Amino acid sequence: MVNSFEFFPPKTPEGKAKLRATWQELATLKPRFFSCTFGAGGSTREGTLETVLEIRAAGHEAAPHLSCIASTRKDLAEQLERYRSNGIRHLIALRGDLPSGIAAAGELRYANELVAFIRETTGDWFRIEVACYPEYHPQTRSADDEVRNFKRKVDAGADSAITQYFYNPDAYFRFVDESRRAGIGIPIVPGVMPIANFAQLARFSDACGAEIPRWMRIKLEGYRDDARSIRAFGLDAVTDLCRRLIDAGAPGLHFYTLNQAALPVEIWRRLGL
Repeated sequence: MVNSFEFFPPKTPEGKAKLRATWQELATLKPRFFSCTFGAGGSTREGTLETVLEIRAAGHEAAPHLSCIASTRKDLAEQLERYRSNGIRHLIALRGDLPSGIAAAGELRYANELVAFIRETTGDWFRIEVACYPEYHPQTRSADDEVRNFKRKVDAGADSAITQYFYNPDAYFRFVDESRRAGIGIPIVPGVMPIANFAQLARFSDACGAEIPRWMRIKLEGYRDDARSIRAFGLDAVTDLCRRLIDAGAPGLHFYTLNQAALPVEIWRRLGL
């Protein structure tokens, strides 16, 4: 069972200490790897590398994210060389978001171009993971476009994919079936977002295009500020989602942790992993 946990690089000493405690707790579950996000336009590149190197120094696999938006080929080549020189061989390659106040998209505009650039620059040094979107990227115009965009990343050299989080397992199953019909054979690992705070979840979901099913939204809205009930409901719903994905043959689970350990650990325990 391939499982992984995703973090974002902290900005304060307190945040670093908290994240250290989080990944150390999650490491006891023996995941395949951890990953660390890369801020818009590379704004967190130092924190990303620092986090990855700390986790690797403790003997665990860790993969930095790399995004191409608002970056030059020279910037990206330098970052790839930094990763290589530190012995990192696993990357999450993404288009990324345009930093606020910047109008230019950079020299590479799409993730498939980034994947191709990584392969041209470093050959087979890196295992490359890419993103895919069972419920469609916010800028996608049709379902066929979503699969075509995904296939471009695969054809450029991606080794595997991690999905945007979702709460409707049928969306994942449909997307996998469509991808296989399109000749995409790489593993497609479902992304999982535990539920701790409904307002935060609604904000994230509106931004990234992930659907909160109506029945879930009504339940969560009904709890209002009752954090304990939201947490209990979220654990039940997300554990059931994970169990359905595993039972249907998903190649693993990728948890978006938001630098918190408690909910992923409890879901893991309930699943018997």
